[in-house]
Amino acid sequence: MTLFELKASIATVGSELKKIEGDISAKAANPTVPIEDIQSLKNQKKDLKERFDLLKEQHDELEAEQKANLQARMKDNLALNPSLESEDPKARLIGAKAELIRATMRKQSVSKDVFNALGDNDSTGGNKFLPKTVSNEILVEPFVKNQLRELSMITQIPNLEIPKLSFTLDDDDFINDEETAKELKADGDVVSFNRHKFKVLAGVSETVLNGTDTNLVSNVEMSLQSGVAAKEKKVAFATTPKAGEEHMSFYGVSIIEKEAATMYDAITDAIADLHEDYRENATIVMRYQDYKNIIKELANGSATLFAAQPEQVLGKPVVFCDSAIHPLVGDFNYSHFNYDLEALYDRDKDVKTGIEQFVVTAWFDHQIKLKSAFRIAKIVPEA
Repeated sequence: MTLFELKASIATVGSELKKIEGDISAKAANPTVPIEDIQSLKNQKKDLKERFDLLKEQHDELEAEQKANLQARMKDNLALNPSLESEDPKARLIGAKAELIRATMRKQSVSKDVFNALGDNDSTGGNKFLPKTVSNEILVEPFVKNQLRELSMITQIPNLEIPKLSFTLDDDDFINDEETAKELKADGDVVSFNRHKFKVLAGVSETVLNGTDTNLVSNVEMSLQSGVAAKEKKVAFATTPKAGEEHMSFYGVSIIEKEAATMYDAITDAIADLHEDYRENATIVMRYQDYKNIIKELANGSATLFAAQPEQVLGKPVVFCDSAIHPLVGDFNYSHFNYDLEALYDRDKDVKTGIEQFVVTAWFDHQIKLKSAFRIAKIVPEA
C-alpha cells in the first residue's frame, strides 16, 4: 500500500474504533442491555485496535523511509549544486535555475529547495508551472532587445481587463478627439485580454548541460528571452497575421494611414494628424533604412543632417525597428502586452541534430487599446 492509502485506511479504522468506544459507553450505562452485547462490542474494539496499531506501524515505517529518501535526494541535489547552500543570493538563484533546467532535461522532478530558492513554495517537487522568478525574468524582464518594450506596457496578470482611457472627467459628456469618440462608441471602452499560446525552445548541448551553472543559465535564459522578444515583434508588426491574431498587429487593425509622395512628408503628416493628447507623447517606430533615405533626400549633398539626432530631424523621438515596414507614429502607452501567469516548462529533442530543447509554453496577448492613438505613414509616388 502507498502512504496515501495507508493514511486513508488508518482514518477509516480509527473512525470505526471511535464509534465502537462510544457504543460501549452508551450500552454500559443502560441496565437493560445484556452484558453479552457489551462483551461483543469489547471484542470488536480489541480487533479494531489491533488493526489500527498494525496499519499505524506500517505507515510510520513507510513515512520514515520516504523522508530518508527525500533527504538523500536533497543532499544529492546540493552536492551537484552547492550554490543552493551559498550565502550569496545571486549564486543561490543561479544554482536553483541550473537545477531546474537540468532536472527538466533529465525528466526528473525538481526538488523543493529549488522551488523555494526560485520563489515558489512547491511541496511536491513535481510542479510543471514555471517558477515566478524565472517566469518574470523570461517573459516580463528580458535582456534581449525588443524595441517596443521601451514604449509599450508589459504586464503579467491573468484575465486582465482595463479601460481604454486612463481617466475621464465627471462633468464631461464628450471626448475632444472625434476619432477616439467614434472608436469608443463602436468598440466599447474596456479592453479584455485573451490567451494566445506560443512555445519558445532553447537548444542545450550536452557540454553546456554538464558545464557550469552560470554558462547553462545564461545560455538558456538568453535563448528564451530572444524567442519571447522575437514573438512579440512578429505579432505586433505582422502584415498577414495568423487567424485570431489580427488584433495584435498594428498593420492588422484599422489604423489611419497618412500617405505622401515622400517618407518625410508622410511621417510629419502622420504626427500632425494625431490629436494633441496623443501627439505630445508620440514616438516614431521605423526602419533605419527608411530614416537613412530621408536624410539622404533632405541633406541634398550636405553632411550636416547626418550628425543631427533623429528627433531633431523628424520632430519626435525615433526608435529603429526593422520589423516596422511602414513607419508607425503614435502614443505607445496604448500598446499593451499581457502574459498569463501559467507558463509551463518541458523538454524536447531535435532528432536531426541531437540537441536537447528546454521548452517554455506561455500565453500572451497584445492589445492596441486605442487605434486612434496611432497613424501609419506610407509613400505614394506621384503619378
